[in-house]
Amino acid sequence: MTDSLFIGLSDQDAAQSLVLKRANRHGLIAGATGTGKTITLQGLAEGFSRAGVPVFLADVKGDIAGMAKPGSEAQAWTGKRALELKIEDYDWEASPAVLWDLFGEQGHPIRTTISEMGPLLLSRLMGLNETQEGVLAIAFRYADDHDLLLLDLEDLQAMLAFCADNAGELSAQYGNVTKASVGSIQRQLLTLESEGGAAFFGEPAFDISDFIALDARGRGRVNILAADKLMNSPRLYATFLLWLLSELFETLPEVGDPDKPKLVFFFDEAHLLFDEAPDALMDKVEQVVRLIRSKGVGVYFVTQNPIDIPEKIAGQLGNRVQHALRAFTPRDARAIKSAAETFRPNPRLDVAAVITEMKVGEALVSTLMPDGAPSPVERTRIAPPRSRVGPLTAAERAEVINASPYAGKYEDVIDRDSAAELLVMKREEQAAQAEAEKQAALQAKLDAQAAKEEAKMQAQRERDAARLEAARVRAAARPSTTDKVIESVARSAASSIGRQLAGSVGKSLVRGILGSLFK
Repeated sequence: MTDSLFIGLSDQDAAQSLVLKRANRHGLIAGATGTGKTITLQGLAEGFSRAGVPVFLADVKGDIAGMAKPGSEAQAWTGKRALELKIEDYDWEASPAVLWDLFGEQGHPIRTTISEMGPLLLSRLMGLNETQEGVLAIAFRYADDHDLLLLDLEDLQAMLAFCADNAGELSAQYGNVTKASVGSIQRQLLTLESEGGAAFFGEPAFDISDFIALDARGRGRVNILAADKLMNSPRLYATFLLWLLSELFETLPEVGDPDKPKLVFFFDEAHLLFDEAPDALMDKVEQVVRLIRSKGVGVYFVTQNPIDIPEKIAGQLGNRVQHALRAFTPRDARAIKSAAETFRPNPRLDVAAVITEMKVGEALVSTLMPDGAPSPVERTRIAPPRSRVGPLTAAERAEVINASPYAGKYEDVIDRDSAAELLVMKREEQAAQAEAEKQAALQAKLDAQAAKEEAKMQAQRERDAARLEAARVRAAARPSTTDKVIESVARSAASSIGRQLAGSVGKSLVRGILGSLFK
């Protein structure tokens, strides 16, 4: 196994190489548009792959995917450059490329869950202020405390809606939560969704170990991310790259300085990682870049202007390839001066002047030597790639995707019960409980009214019974009807007898009186 990668020949015909043992000390490829950065990136990626080092790179313009096919007579200049640089074993050869795409259109989908992304990176992705970031952190904390899985944007939307509905309760337990802050976060989520961010969140989540794999010949797989569409969402692009680094940092074990890296990243359009990034995120990027070296991961930033890279991070980039810069503006002049001052001086070169004079395919190269010291800067003709320089056709891309060892692993979305479903169930249970409590209260009210009516009726029955009893007692104290009839009959009979007796006596008296008169 070779212990270094051939980069090119200096103007003194001295080989310029990248020592594999020092490749995890990171690097920078810079230069104006059209000066050869992409060719340098492609050649280094091929070299790492042949050395058994897996590679990740972003295909910003859509032409890096050609690495999946060998070069041909259509790019005869690569063969000519190989002869010029005396590369004896040069031959056109395809790299073991695997195509990826966050949107699942030009490669295998890459997804992660909302929980794995975390509130810090999501806040960066959505451009939240400090207050909104705090509310988002509370939503994550509540979800974690109550076993609510946050897998996709639907889950996060449901969680935020819950926070808005229960702001008072959450404020008392976790800190201030306002509906206004929640509403702002929800609007940013809608913006993210409209930019295609929804495709990035969900399951099956990407297994980071799939980036760290070799092919059957022992070559490192070259993982190519289709980024031409992704570049329309620069925050999503930057956040994805930072998430990828963070996942590697948290997953890989400490290895110190291995004989060769376990994985090498090339971050094209690197300035997107740092543009308008808040201090907290910058600290996170710096920490990951500084510490991931001990995990055996090399990070190479590719950008047009070296001053796009913050000083704290630029100071950690030991391997440098600087293509030509153009001094058209004051900022360009500052970039040239800055680039010239960062190289280990070479007495033969006026670096500041050479930077503006170099042709396409030339670069100033300084790499870390085996003892860790930077090599003196050399003007170098860059070695050509062996794979195709240019894009794939749609048919070729489909062929590469179908032949991939990961074909079918990530294509089908898995939608299991998570926060959105569980919160819906919780709301339904709460609604059912509230309805049950309402019905119970109504029934209790009806029961109370029925009891009141029953009490009134019972009191009325008791009053009626009392009146009946009183009437019975009074009735018992008076003669009965039979007695009254007998008494009436008796009175009637007595009266009749009396009348009869009186009449009989009267008649006798009358007859007696009349008889005495007529004698």
